Amino acid sequence: MRILIGCETSGIARRAFAALGHDVWSCDLEPAEDRSNRHMICDIRDGILTEGWDMLAVMHPPCTRLCRSGRRWMSGPGKWTPPKQLPRGKSWDDMKTDFAEGVDVFTTCWNAPIARRAIENPEMNDLARDAMPPDLPKPQMVQPFWFGEPAYKNTGWYLDGLPDLTPTDMLEEPERDSAEWREWNKVHRMPPGPERGRLRSRSFPGMMQAAAAQWAGHATQEVAG
Repeated sequence: MRILIGCETSGIARRAFAALGHDVWSCDLEPAEDRSNRHMICDIRDGILTEGWDMLAVMHPPCTRLCRSGRRWMSGPGKWTPPKQLPRGKSWDDMKTDFAEGVDVFTTCWNAPIARRAIENPEMNDLARDAMPPDLPKPQMVQPFWFGEPAYKNTGWYLDGLPDLTPTDMLEEPERDSAEWREWNKVHRMPPGPERGRLRSRSFPGMMQAAAAQWAGHATQEVAG
């Protein structure tokens, strides 16, 4: 299978699919952390989506203005009214520009001429849903601990031509407010800093190994059948 991993610099998803023998490339505006020669530094919207891929997995498209938690920065009561507060150093026009960028990246990938697509994104706020294609399904929400990763991070997958992920190594959840529970929540408890966004968006290897096995396996069977 020819597989494109979009919006990823860590190489975690790329390596998971490549380990199963697939022809896998990643792309992002930034270089790959592992300096792989199978990583392209480019905007995913600049023509690469038409290069004959069998599957597209978009890992971390810009979603800060699309997610439910970011709604309060976008609008006040109703829709598209001035918000009560803005992030430091940002204007409302900045918010709208960021929002439009997130929508454009997501919709360009969703409408790509590729038979099988998986786009990672949180549950969207009402403003984002209004701007999405009418055929966009609800996301499948999964957790890292379904795949042997001792962590909480509610992860949404918008899927087309691919099956929902099935848990592979379900861990027992720790007692709420215990030290282990707090450790599982470390993604959400990261302090502010220049690396926070990048670290919070990193894929979990266990989840991506399951995705590689299940999605590529499904696609291979489809092609063979």
